[in-house]
Amino acid sequence: MIGTPAHCPYCALQCGMTLSRDGAAAGPGTGAGGGAVRVTPRDDVPANRGGLCQKGWTAAELLTVPDRLTTPMMRRDRGAPLEPCTWDEALDRVAAEAGRLRALHGPDAVAVFGGGGLTNEKAYQLGKFARVALGTSQIDYNGRFCMASAAAASGRAFGMDRGLPGPVTDLAASGAVLLAGGNPAETMPPFMRHLTEMRDGGGALIVVDPRRTATARQADLHLQPTPGTDIALANGLLHLLIAEGLADEDYIAARTAGFGAVRTVVNAYWPDRVERITGVPVPRMREAVRLLARAGRAHVLTGRGAEQHARGTDMVSAFINLALALGLPGRAGSGYGCLTGQGNGQGGREHGQKADQLPGYRRIDDPAARAHVAGVWGVDPETLPGPGRSAYELLSALGTPGGPKALLVFGSNPVVSAPRASAVEERLGALDLLVVADFVPSETGRRADVLLPAAQWAEESGTMTNLEGRVLRRRRAVAPPDGVRTDLEIIGALAGRLKAPGEWSTDPEEVFGELRRAGAGGIADYSGITYERIEAEGGVFWPCPSRDHPGTPRPYLDRFPTPDGRARFVPSEHHGPDEDVDGGYPVYLITGRVLAQYQSGAQTRRVAALAEAAPGPFVELHPDLAERLGIEDGCEVRVRSRRGEATVRARLTDAIRPDTVFVPFHWAGEGRANLLTNPALDPVSRMPEFKVCAVRLEPAAPPEGVSAF
Repeated sequence: MIGTPAHCPYCALQCGMTLSRDGAAAGPGTGAGGGAVRVTPRDDVPANRGGLCQKGWTAAELLTVPDRLTTPMMRRDRGAPLEPCTWDEALDRVAAEAGRLRALHGPDAVAVFGGGGLTNEKAYQLGKFARVALGTSQIDYNGRFCMASAAAASGRAFGMDRGLPGPVTDLAASGAVLLAGGNPAETMPPFMRHLTEMRDGGGALIVVDPRRTATARQADLHLQPTPGTDIALANGLLHLLIAEGLADEDYIAARTAGFGAVRTVVNAYWPDRVERITGVPVPRMREAVRLLARAGRAHVLTGRGAEQHARGTDMVSAFINLALALGLPGRAGSGYGCLTGQGNGQGGREHGQKADQLPGYRRIDDPAARAHVAGVWGVDPETLPGPGRSAYELLSALGTPGGPKALLVFGSNPVVSAPRASAVEERLGALDLLVVADFVPSETGRRADVLLPAAQWAEESGTMTNLEGRVLRRRRAVAPPDGVRTDLEIIGALAGRLKAPGEWSTDPEEVFGELRRAGAGGIADYSGITYERIEAEGGVFWPCPSRDHPGTPRPYLDRFPTPDGRARFVPSEHHGPDEDVDGGYPVYLITGRVLAQYQSGAQTRRVAALAEAAPGPFVELHPDLAERLGIEDGCEVRVRSRRGEATVRARLTDAIRPDTVFVPFHWAGEGRANLLTNPALDPVSRMPEFKVCAVRLEPAAPPEGVSAF
């Protein structure tokens, strides 16, 4: 039996597993060459220590899903169906159309949209391809929909954005963890073993969520605020911390700046006022503050629920302010952290596929950064474009006057994952050319003019950076099917046809070597990390600026990477959601994930066991609300917002606030949650407000005498 050390293709915990094939008859999880690929958890990876969730256990089935793409597909014209073609025909068409559109409309006529699941090598090469081969500024990625607000808030507070303040195993020794807007019991179940170990040792888990989620049910204290009021809650907690004399004044004086301005702001968030805004009782707020202050070691963590807002950066800043006042960041075994979502959500935002960044987490408008990266790429810095549009702004501009006329998509499915999804579909339909590289015909891929079959996780090598900032090896375990190419091979072939300058290696290790040079000296410095070191050390933490550097598992211990070495308090005022409830739309909608599905569902909906466990979308609502609306458990419900409507089945539960409903976002079709969501953007991170909007509900066939509410 042959075994290959690997990591799960899903979330940013990047659980360790071994993929083995024993030569048995073909069956579920059979890779190219025959023999069933089997998954075994690894106990030598600290993040999961032998644990896997249902998605991880069934990951090998992705290799043989029935509609796996194995040949390029192309439409002869816009009204024609997708038909098989050769690779040369497909790539020649893409290069010719890109060249034609650039000649007619300029280099920004062609745009690129990447993904937070791409390896570091692919994310890097995609950013280079956009700026050098296409000369376009129009590149962004779906990570803008995930961690962008936490990244922006961390950058302005600490001078650096890295998911957790130390190894995930530090959580087990913590005395208290406050988790705002995260549900790892469903989104990354093996993560919970660290929190369970903490609680077994006497630590306390505090969860902030409008729902009593699977994670909240395991908490010692659950704070259940009105959606969109997290800033008020965090400010109220900080107010109590100061009022009760529990702030770490010595730490604040020695290691931070800006506390005076924040103190002035939170003075107005007295407990009774915060209770009226948030619905969280004052005694529960006091208990949360005392648990954190008396813990010794403690962590404040945020997830998408506190980040995917039109003021998400300020929401995260409010929780960072609380962590700073407690004296946590820069103290071993404590700190603020973000529960990164996508598999390479951390690395994917470091190497150049964001609209405003170059490799190493450098700003694209920094002349020194441009000069350094251009030198590695062998081009004149003046030829590099400037910042482009953020993800939703890019998608909204497609096919408009002055907007891109062509879009190349790698590793993303915006037809399902983007807010106000029906408008995104319209924009994709207005393009002259849509190119999608994927391993299955996703909802976005089915709309493509050219659909390219790409290798997937176990069929290619590369590196991933998990939520701790630990760079890991992804090793090829099986060969891809005949006719399938890796993304690096696709990018290299297109760069050659476009006569792009420089080197365009298709070997992941060679590309990683170039990434190291391009990122050297940047915030996310990988220059001291090699494949050999990752192999020998079980992963290396960035920044790691030289081969003899040990890596940095716990940044900020001595100083913060700011000009004066101090962390910054940033005042944050509560304003409520961009779209509040009213008489026409009187109920809050929140969205999120469920245990058996992942992101847009393009992978998990094709795995039989996962599809059986979570077969379709639903709306979770309180029985009191359901009774007022004449909605029965299991009946079909129309959920309407100002942007569209979705039809889903009702699921009644008292685990949610009576003024709030929840719809998961994994499914396509008429049950798409993102037909409803609000694309209002955070002014700093450009994050859309996925997590709260106003809706009304009605039975799909209302009983006589019952009206919509």
